[in-house]
Amino acid sequence: MTAATVTAGQILDSALRLADVCGWERLHLFDIAADLGVGLDAIAVHYREKDQLVEAWFDRADRAMLSRAQADDLSGLSADKRLEELLIAWLDSLAAHRAVTGQMLLYKLEPGHIHLQLLGLLRISRTVQWWREAARRQTHHLYRIVEESLLTGVYLRSFIHWLRHPEENAADFRALLRSQLRSAPLSVLLHR
Repeated sequence: MTAATVTAGQILDSALRLADVCGWERLHLFDIAADLGVGLDAIAVHYREKDQLVEAWFDRADRAMLSRAQADDLSGLSADKRLEELLIAWLDSLAAHRAVTGQMLLYKLEPGHIHLQLLGLLRISRTVQWWREAARRQTHHLYRIVEESLLTGVYLRSFIHWLRHPEENAADFRALLRSQLRSAPLSVLLHR
């Protein structure tokens, strides 16, 4: 494989596959290059640093959520059910590499990675914004601000729970997510 033929997706897939074996912390860009049979220059064309692979992984999850938003069955659902379906699609896209996903987050939270922590906050905000857009939320002004804040809490609690409980069955997780989406005051906003 030459630099001209390696794609960003192939690099990310290689990184995930290798990290499943060695862990995210021990994964190096030169390992990915060796796995793909290319030089580091081929990796650098798409990813200037390792954290950009993390961003690409979460971008992929965002795209899965947005793709799910196109399904005909969502339009007739209540707001809380649309949000539930969309977050499940987001998490399902990460499920094949759940342990590595958790390791990526721990990598971002290391004390020496303040720049990554700030980018992590932006990532959370971006994903929650796409989640709201995909669910076709139309709240404005103060209602939008409160809704975004409450949904950010639901997103973070659900994501952390999902990472920490890989053995939990899908129905139990959905029940947990549903209860969060239907709790007051979020339920009031979603049904106004």
